[in-house]
Amino acid sequence: MIKEVEFDVIIIGAGAAGMMAAATAGQRGKTVLMIDHAKKIGEKIRISGGGRCNFTNVNANAEAFLSHNKHFCKSALSQYTQEDFINLVKKHGITFHEKTLGQLFCDDSAQQIIDMLLKECDDVGVELKTETIVDSISFSEDKYIVKTQQKIYISPSLIIATGGLSIPKIGASKFGYEIAKQFGLKVIETWPALVPLTFQAAVLERCKELSGLSVDAIVRYGKTQFREGLLFTHRGLSGPSILQISSYWQEGNDIEINLAPNHNAYDFLKARKEKDPKKEIQNSLIDLIPGRLAVSICDELNIHGKIAELSDKKIQDLATRINDWHVKPSGTEGYRTAEVTLRGLDTEALNSKTMECKAQKGLYFIGEVVDVTGHLGGYNFQWAWSSGYVAGINA
Repeated sequence: MIKEVEFDVIIIGAGAAGMMAAATAGQRGKTVLMIDHAKKIGEKIRISGGGRCNFTNVNANAEAFLSHNKHFCKSALSQYTQEDFINLVKKHGITFHEKTLGQLFCDDSAQQIIDMLLKECDDVGVELKTETIVDSISFSEDKYIVKTQQKIYISPSLIIATGGLSIPKIGASKFGYEIAKQFGLKVIETWPALVPLTFQAAVLERCKELSGLSVDAIVRYGKTQFREGLLFTHRGLSGPSILQISSYWQEGNDIEINLAPNHNAYDFLKARKEKDPKKEIQNSLIDLIPGRLAVSICDELNIHGKIAELSDKKIQDLATRINDWHVKPSGTEGYRTAEVTLRGLDTEALNSKTMECKAQKGLYFIGEVVDVTGHLGGYNFQWAWSSGYVAGINA
């Protein structure tokens, strides 16, 4: 007979949000069990920020998050702020630095954040079960029954912190969405986000030729735009500006790219035509955009020769291609490389102040499984810390 064990709180998922919830609940004197199917926990933390973990952003606020209810995240973010997490990092003696746009990274290693969270859990007696598969979850007599092959765990409070579908090779799964549906909760169709964009043959060939080249760019979709690095790759376009816009882009539509955001390319080229008329056009462009990109664009538009020989029409064509390049992605690289999952559990099902289901007492959903997705730059980790904390103080 499989043994039954009771806890005050059971958490499924030992990632960023799960560990934060476990430590918080434990600090309230609750007995806490945290279950994860993986052998190594916190893998998204470990691989983030090039191995240094972009653990939050000093500018974290609701404006940096996408959700069908843009106000939903406000309560959690105000209950546990970026300053609260920064203070926790300082308490553990982890040194860090700020990069562009308010992004905070460990000086040393992302493993420090995992170790910090595990110590917080250990200090309050959280029990961690790794390599443990949950066979079923049921609810009876105000308690959740979590069955595994080894044991049956029982608790009045169950927190689902299983993440989304992004990066399946480190354990991402649809488990959280299945549990939501089991309890009659609506899941909004998901989509890979913060992900490189792919293109059809003609554009793809250009990208391959320029693979490895990075430029400062403004990338726009509709009324939303980001100015950050853009990277040409052998699979399409990537870099922070592309990852950011991927969360907004919808299939079948163009994105607009300004490859020289500091200049009006038409005015620049007209001035060069006056100043240095005998210069080859691609050499005239080198002060505006990188040489490889200048050659590629001139070849693409079949514009060559001395700048003095170019008509205003050709100069305008070049300028438009540089300042207002309209290009239609064919898709994305998918969950394989997506940093996060867009959409998920409909926030209408949850109390924003507690993360508890409105119609299912004692059931909480936190982190990426919920329809709250942050911009690139530490925002998604802050959502994990904030939503995990809020569930932890209420479960």
